[in-house]
Amino acid sequence: MAAFFTRFLALAASLAVSSSATTIAEINGPKFLSPLKDQAVSNVSGIITAKGPDGLWLRSIYPDRDERTSESLYVFGRAFGANLTVGDSIVVRGQVAEYRNNKDYLYLTQLSRPVLEKKVSSGTKVQPLVIGKDTRDPPTEQYSSLDGGDVFAVPNNVSLISVANPELQPKTYGLDFWESLSGELVTVQKPTALTKANRFGDTWVAGNWKVSGRNDRDGLTITDKDANPEAIIIGTPLDGTKNPTSTRMGDSVEEITGIVSYAFGFYRILPTTAIKITDSQKQELPKPTKLESKGRCSGITIGAYNVENLAPNSSHHGAVAEHIIKYLRSPDIIFVQEVQDDNGPTNDAIVSANLTLTTLTAAIKSAGGPAYTFTDIVPVDDQDGGQPGGNIRVAYLYKPELIRLYKPNPGGSLDANEVLNGPTLKYNPGRIDPANKAWTASRKPLAAQWEVISKKSSASKADTFFTVNVHFGSKGGSSSLHGDARPPVNGGVADRLAQAQITANFIKNILAKDKDARIITAGDFNEFAFVEPLEQYAQISGLKDLDAVAKIDKLERYTYLFDMNAQQLDHMFVSDSVAKSGEAKYEHIHLNTWPELASQVSDHDPSVARLDVCA
Repeated sequence: MAAFFTRFLALAASLAVSSSATTIAEINGPKFLSPLKDQAVSNVSGIITAKGPDGLWLRSIYPDRDERTSESLYVFGRAFGANLTVGDSIVVRGQVAEYRNNKDYLYLTQLSRPVLEKKVSSGTKVQPLVIGKDTRDPPTEQYSSLDGGDVFAVPNNVSLISVANPELQPKTYGLDFWESLSGELVTVQKPTALTKANRFGDTWVAGNWKVSGRNDRDGLTITDKDANPEAIIIGTPLDGTKNPTSTRMGDSVEEITGIVSYAFGFYRILPTTAIKITDSQKQELPKPTKLESKGRCSGITIGAYNVENLAPNSSHHGAVAEHIIKYLRSPDIIFVQEVQDDNGPTNDAIVSANLTLTTLTAAIKSAGGPAYTFTDIVPVDDQDGGQPGGNIRVAYLYKPELIRLYKPNPGGSLDANEVLNGPTLKYNPGRIDPANKAWTASRKPLAAQWEVISKKSSASKADTFFTVNVHFGSKGGSSSLHGDARPPVNGGVADRLAQAQITANFIKNILAKDKDARIITAGDFNEFAFVEPLEQYAQISGLKDLDAVAKIDKLERYTYLFDMNAQQLDHMFVSDSVAKSGEAKYEHIHLNTWPELASQVSDHDPSVARLDVCA
């Protein structure tokens, strides 16, 4: 960066700096908050590098060569600079301000109430800084010194950047890196889209700098203690054009030039014009699974799919059916989450989902799939969270010619399932501790015991196995990874921790009665495997993470896209007797993370396993 600024030295030498002059570096300072906050400053010299609808950006003529202090500044004033243009060298005065429109966000340092003191010259050629060339590579693992080395640590929200105001360490921490470039005109060379664009066209990218977590689709996957701070979002173009909303993970993007800023909870680059997609990853959808059922207990296939607010009149029944038949190869049993009641989000007393599940199973059969039977337990009205009125719940689909409930005895909405000697279940299927306050506004796990129907008349012992279908509490209320709270708020983590402990202890009771019990738990856990709720879940229950058992590459363990990251919220855990069979296979089928937003059927990818559940 120092070499870059030498081109301004001749211009700087021709200007007289009065004793009252304030440099842009002095305004920004070496921390997140300006040391001159709320103070009036004058004789601030700079070259206009870009203009936006509400102000313009200045780059200092007098750099201090301190990597912590940005040499550029946002000058806020809707009417200011109407007669100025990019390349003008100006001197201004105003008041230093720190702005944010939400208490959970970081502050943006800016010069408010600007007054033009003089225009020095015009026509200076403005060159952007190239990230990774004129500036160093962004850090790839840690976000902030206040995170204690783990952005997912529990407890979280133990400190605030706006209070601690730590000194910037841009070589080490991602937020510090982007803050040290705040207001700067930069270029991202050879950018790659990391996730699909949102409905506004905002698109996360990484340029040709060092990254960690690169998956086979060229996105970045969250791993333990690494949530990819090297990513940056490309926001609203400064010229009024609009970014495309059809961008997908792995798309190649034309070189981007724009201003580093902060808004809506994230550091971002505001491009001078709309981004352009130059190439897309092939193929558009993944290949179907190769994990087909063996039709016997030594090779039962198990699917898991969060079908996102499926109601009887949902338009995506047919697409879900196609996914199940074509890509999951019609698993023998499917753990389904987010099944709504029989009139969807209409908020009344209806809680049954028979029509919803009948509509889904009929769609599967009419598309050439098997004739699934289903089972679920209705929730108490308006007590399980999700879309208001929808009464979402978990359910099972299963092939009745191969699998059946073992001694079925369904429980009610508030009946707490118990593990009896055998082991068997008091209610089959039945909910786990449904009255516990840990489940407030959250789905209750559904435990069941199954029997594989033997084709041998001489079978002396039933091949039974247990399942628990989960959909833990949501992450609603979480703060941005780029937010003020450090470590960031992990919304609902205390509830999920309690839910994990309750569910794990139920499973522990089964294994206490039969250490060789075959148990499979799956669903939307709404948490990462390396965060405390699921770490305790595995430790208490004694179950094994099937991703680890099947040796799935850690960077390919994702079922969901959020902000800059591919991440895994959907998991499958199995008991030792299943894990040690040597037959455990598992796949995540990226049917919804790969296509553009308009083409996704659900916001989650389904998964499928083939397991040996023989006695």
